[in-house]
Amino acid sequence: MLTTEERQIYRRHLQLPEIGEAGQLRLKNARVLVVGAGGLGCPILQYLAAAGVGTLGIVDADQVERSNLQRQILFGPADLGQPKAEAAARAVKRINPLVHTEVLSCRATLGNVRELVSKYDLVVDGSDNFPTRYLLNDACVSFNRPLVSGAIYKFEGQVSVFNYQGGPTYRCLFPQPPSAAEAPNCDATGVLGVLPGLVGTAQATEALKVILGIGEVLSGRLWMFDALTFQTRTLKFARRPEQAAINLDTADTRDYADLCGVGVRSISVAELHEQLESGHPPFLLDVREPHEYAAGHLPGATLLPLSSLEKGVATLPKQHPVVVYCRSGRRSAQAVERLQTEFGLTNLLNLDGGILAWEEIESSEEKMA
Repeated sequence: MLTTEERQIYRRHLQLPEIGEAGQLRLKNARVLVVGAGGLGCPILQYLAAAGVGTLGIVDADQVERSNLQRQILFGPADLGQPKAEAAARAVKRINPLVHTEVLSCRATLGNVRELVSKYDLVVDGSDNFPTRYLLNDACVSFNRPLVSGAIYKFEGQVSVFNYQGGPTYRCLFPQPPSAAEAPNCDATGVLGVLPGLVGTAQATEALKVILGIGEVLSGRLWMFDALTFQTRTLKFARRPEQAAINLDTADTRDYADLCGVGVRSISVAELHEQLESGHPPFLLDVREPHEYAAGHLPGATLLPLSSLEKGVATLPKQHPVVVYCRSGRRSAQAVERLQTEFGLTNLLNLDGGILAWEEIESSEEKMA
């Protein structure tokens, strides 16, 4: 039974015949795993908590950065540097102290995804990369869990529900992962701050419908939204038995490999510091956009944006070591992979953590000085 306090909090739900007390109890007993506490994860967590979902698992390995505040609405300046999963759990408690949170400050990986997914009734994917999307899909197939999926890019977003009551899976719609060059990167392209709020709220809506068993769930349908025109359209797609059968035991694990780092050698910021202080420093290649380079770059670095690598590849050293970097290490790993596979360069190293890691170690040294 619901408590007196719960009846007061959820009164507007109880007044809906489609929900009522039985539906609210289903929400209270539900266990939902939210993967990603970023732009999509924040509104998802906010609305699922307010709706009274009993247990929310929060998976995220990142820390809150200043650039997150433009769209990740659970966080503020006081959360900077804090683990996102922990900060998000604190925000959930402020919204609804009756909701239990399980903080999982990690990435979803092939090593832990079985334990993660098997403990929950429903998975909501707020991640920002294709390997995680395929991994979660295959895990949900393995454990027969519905998957509420969302994605955003610049001004556009999309939502669908996969593996719901025998419906199509993510692989039915997208059988093959894109190549590293094809995969969009929000670090490089940006995103309208309000967009993840709209898409994440749509995901929360679908999650509630799945739990409550009401309405027409977006199974076999892909809802697409354009913020610039405010137009929406829905694409229907069918279940493909050969794709829908793929699970963790039968999938090609290369689909889970980091698309931004297959076959890429790396260098840490500490190692780069040592090399720069030696008599033979490496060539530094910045593959960010010009406005990012202008805001700050490593001393002596050459700018060659990822979007125009082919235009400047002839100017790069062929024998001397080249350290490639970007903001966080993802775009630079893509650049290294492209330069290796398309142009045959073998003298490249990717800077782990990018300029963010470099600035962190520089800041630590200043504090110690």
